[in-house]
Amino acid sequence: MARYLLHRLWQSALTLVLASIVVFIGVRLLPGDPATAMAGEEADPAAIAAVRAQLGLDDPLPVQYFKFVGHALTGDFGKSVRTGTPVREMIGATLPVTVQLAVFAMLVAVLVGVLAGVVAAVFRGRWPEWGANGFSLFALSVPTFWLGILAVLYLSVQLRWFPASGYVSPFDHPLRGIYYLTLPAVILGLTHAAVVQRQTRSSMVETLTADFVRTARAKGLGRGAVIFRYGLRNSLIVVTTIVGLQLGGLIAGAVVTERIFSLPGIGKLTLDSVFTRDYPVIQAVVLVITSAYIVINLLVDFLYTVIDPRLRVSGRTR
Repeated sequence: MARYLLHRLWQSALTLVLASIVVFIGVRLLPGDPATAMAGEEADPAAIAAVRAQLGLDDPLPVQYFKFVGHALTGDFGKSVRTGTPVREMIGATLPVTVQLAVFAMLVAVLVGVLAGVVAAVFRGRWPEWGANGFSLFALSVPTFWLGILAVLYLSVQLRWFPASGYVSPFDHPLRGIYYLTLPAVILGLTHAAVVQRQTRSSMVETLTADFVRTARAKGLGRGAVIFRYGLRNSLIVVTTIVGLQLGGLIAGAVVTERIFSLPGIGKLTLDSVFTRDYPVIQAVVLVITSAYIVINLLVDFLYTVIDPRLRVSGRTR
């Protein structure tokens, strides 16, 4: 087990290093000069050169990269070119909002997706499966921004069931915080619920036709026990993989939802930073999101051995 953990940690560290290189180079390929944006378009060349020296943009790229990595390892991402605020503080203020939204949306996706997938697998060829597949097709086809706008217009503005915008921390006011996050989380989670539903149905259909399930039925085991103890449990490997990947995607893809509902999350911070060519903030945000992907995938790999004891530590089945 320890050898497997070390191997996966080494792979994750290598992936993070490669991702940091891509992020560093990609940000510098963006059009525009942050020194000019910070000094002003009308600034003289001497002022722009001073800003470039202050930001370290005059150093060779390898030197800039190693400085960036060295500071990032200590949690120092520099200061925002636009506001002068430490980037660590900006991420610390916005990341919890996005994480709360992503976790809430994933709960919606898992509950709705797994339930719809089980129904579609158990009632194959009947109207419950048609309804579940219809929901999946609708959720995958409708753009999130369009569904979010409709939800704001009808559920918030006309019916006044949910707030149209704003954010309250669930840690300060639990019920009010959940109330403010409910509509954005449902809108964001529907598309991911459709993906979970499709994968759950496919995996359960295959599992329910396996020999060990027929044996369990022949022994007189109840229908509920067969479906959930054998069918759903043996399908959780695929579902866990999808959920892990979707959670990482939720953190990175909450930009549109945060914009529609005016949530002060990391998505809004990312857009503002791109528009103003704020190198330090863009680098830090992308690196944090990439790290979240890597950590989530690492946790998913560890969960495999918990869900299915047949899996070897090396990741291969017996």
